[in-house]
Amino acid sequence: MAFMPFVTAGDPDTETTAAVLLALRDAKVDLVELGFPYSDPIADGPVIQASYTRALGNAITVEKIFAMMTSLKGQGLPPVLAMVSFAIIFRHGTTTFIRDAAAAGFSGLIVPDLPADEAEDLLAFATAAGLDLVQLIAPTTTARRTQQILQASTGFLYCISVAGTTGVRRDLPPELLDQLRNLRTQSRLPLAVGFGISGPEHVANLESVADGVIVGSAMVRRIA
Repeated sequence: MAFMPFVTAGDPDTETTAAVLLALRDAKVDLVELGFPYSDPIADGPVIQASYTRALGNAITVEKIFAMMTSLKGQGLPPVLAMVSFAIIFRHGTTTFIRDAAAAGFSGLIVPDLPADEAEDLLAFATAAGLDLVQLIAPTTTARRTQQILQASTGFLYCISVAGTTGVRRDLPPELLDQLRNLRTQSRLPLAVGFGISGPEHVANLESVADGVIVGSAMVRRIA
């Protein structure tokens, strides 16, 4: 079971973020999701929102994040994926962002506010630059939209465990396992489960049907 922690870039500063990434390398995590702070995140709960607010208050920028990642090249980091709003990508310039992300050493992008049926251009640019574009799929996703997501996703599928925002939860929904089994029949992509994953009991419950877990709020709370 792959372990993918989430880290906010620049909370409290890029030096700390760089140290955390190196510590995660030493801990031999499988992948890292690096959040680009944004003032209006649509999918994040209070813990990650507060982390973004702190980073923005400390003047984090896209350029600083890319510079930090560039400084860590050649140091054996696990694959790092950018969790980034499309508004940030668009503001930076889509092709420029893709180019700079690839040059800085990112392995892929997760863009939670870009619908799969609008992701064709970004997918093409990312693929050409050697970056994965990971799509999110929710328990409420319709069969038609599921097919669009499967066609627009590379790397793995980010399976949201519950409807709503990120955050630590005591229990995962009982229907989640069946939903993952159904997805398994439709795609060969690895399935990584996020939103609400915080304890070993969650991992144990998912081990038979998922390929990885993403731990966000619980990780951010520890770093803060």
